[in-house]
Amino acid sequence: MNRLHKETSPYLLQHAQNPVDWFAWGDEALQKAKIENKPILVSIGYSACHWCHVMEHECFEKEEVAAVMNSHFVNIKIDREERPDIDAIYMDAVQAMGVQGGWPLNVFLMPDGKPFYGGTYFPKENWIQLLKSVNNGFINHQDELQKSAEGFTENMLFKESEKYGLSFENQVFMKEDLDKMYQKLAHNFDQEWGGFQRNPKFPMPSTWQFLMKYSFETKNENAINQLKITLNRMAIGGIYDQLGGGFARYSVDGEWFCPHFEKMLYDNGQLVSLYSEAYTFTNEQLYKETVYETINWLKKEMTSPEGGFYSALDADSEGVEGKFYVWTKSEIDEILQEKSKEFCKIYQITEIGNWEQGVNILWKNESILNSDQSNAIQKLLEKRAERIRPGLDDKILCSWNGLMLNGLVDAYRAFGEQEFLDLALQNAKFIKLNFLKDSNLSHSYKNGETKIQGFLEDYATVIEAYLNLYQATFDENWLHLAEKLGIYVFQNFWDEDDQLFFFTDKNAENLIVRKKEIFDNVIPSSNSIMARNYYTLGLILARQDFIDLSKLMLAKMKDLLLKNVDYLTNWACLASQMTSPTSEIALVGKDFLQFRKDMDSRYYPNKVLTGTSSESQLPLLENRSGAGDETLIYVCYDKTCQLPVKSVKEAFLQLK
Repeated sequence: MNRLHKETSPYLLQHAQNPVDWFAWGDEALQKAKIENKPILVSIGYSACHWCHVMEHECFEKEEVAAVMNSHFVNIKIDREERPDIDAIYMDAVQAMGVQGGWPLNVFLMPDGKPFYGGTYFPKENWIQLLKSVNNGFINHQDELQKSAEGFTENMLFKESEKYGLSFENQVFMKEDLDKMYQKLAHNFDQEWGGFQRNPKFPMPSTWQFLMKYSFETKNENAINQLKITLNRMAIGGIYDQLGGGFARYSVDGEWFCPHFEKMLYDNGQLVSLYSEAYTFTNEQLYKETVYETINWLKKEMTSPEGGFYSALDADSEGVEGKFYVWTKSEIDEILQEKSKEFCKIYQITEIGNWEQGVNILWKNESILNSDQSNAIQKLLEKRAERIRPGLDDKILCSWNGLMLNGLVDAYRAFGEQEFLDLALQNAKFIKLNFLKDSNLSHSYKNGETKIQGFLEDYATVIEAYLNLYQATFDENWLHLAEKLGIYVFQNFWDEDDQLFFFTDKNAENLIVRKKEIFDNVIPSSNSIMARNYYTLGLILARQDFIDLSKLMLAKMKDLLLKNVDYLTNWACLASQMTSPTSEIALVGKDFLQFRKDMDSRYYPNKVLTGTSSESQLPLLENRSGAGDETLIYVCYDKTCQLPVKSVKEAFLQLK
């Protein structure tokens, strides 16, 4: 056992028996490097990462490799999901070196923590050669390497405003700007298979959220078709577990067929939101089935006894990628007997296999979607349960739980399923009980222990989820908690010079740089989520300071948004809200919760909801009441309300 056996991260524990003298990130390792004047090797990965496992087996488990590493380096292993702050710094550095980023990420640092060289996966012989070359360079050219490291670090110290030319003068968004952003995205649409014309294909939920909002605003048929093609193809594709529910992280091909089989909580949380909203927009039954199946998978495989959600399922089992999920035709014939022929036709299973080595990935034939295969699926699931399962990353991350909580609330608001709300409330209380102390969130939880000071992503996703939960239940405790966290974020993360938020708390550990996250990727950037949060908080609480803050942040991003919307689509979602008036809706009276359900059954994204059965001190509800036994709906814009109405149908007629 090396030092990692004391850690809680499943990824670090996977390396606890390596002959490499691994340290976790911390003062002990950093001080050792300075005292002994040794370069630091930081190796970053995560438990569901296939190539991380490969490099461990080929390199870190080998005595001859460990001998070189232990002799010449201070070796630090990092779980990128536990320490996204460190990962972001060294990923940026490696990309600045001209290397395409990815994991495993292996970065060489000077004893002061500044990076001078790095890369991703290396096979054994290449790795040994690289270690020797780096050691030789450090011994013979330390001054030059230090100078190079200073340069890479200096490059990361530029503020985002300088780096990207961000400015907030006269940056009001118009509907024509939405058209420009849509056209930029549409230029690269894959109109046959959905998504974009690139391999591999990632779901990128915020892109399709923006497309849905744009489609609703403009009634653009091409946008609506692209949205539906993408969601349909993903839901019937191999990227979706056709038996057990839940999405894999990405498809290696352009047809959503062959997944990289790991399942991540953050993808599935956002995709539950996306498909739930898309159902209210399109009434596609496939979307409802996808949400129900994915939440069923979440309950069965990803929920801790305490109500937290685990992080990920590995791609591999028994050392083979996808082995748990694939089938030979003979296996299916044996299990399903006379029902096998129809099932194999629907799920495109062949004798020779539709994937490698004679096995099949289940993906639905688009022309045969209406046959009920529930009995066959149940039999195959029972058989699959006998297999050796993929590894479970059972740490519980605050930010990812926020994303999944938000998804559950969106599902409840779309379908009215009490079970979804129960699961959401259980998780919301888990977050409050285990991650929150005063106004401070922690990032990671396992075995009754929270660790690592919360990052902006933790606050952003939890605030978003609590705001959503308030609008689903009208329990004002969640709203006031969201406001409290929003105030803490401004006080402890805001950069007055750049007028954006840092990723790390001002009270957190000092790293070589304090970074900001502004680009939306598979997970939206924490700054874009916060900008949307402040807009919602401002509208519900009548806090103009929050609304102004949101508008300021979005305005700074406008020029960049119009040039490079591909990786700013959550910002684009906020822009779509800003270009037309937001409905502030107050539901007052005994049937306020039923009216909320009816309001949410139709897609109308540009609204905030408040409600009470009797009275409330919230600005939109203050001094308002129902008419006797009747429930009233007040539709307001910018704090000015129209005459109250007594039905949801009448309220929709008042919406602009």
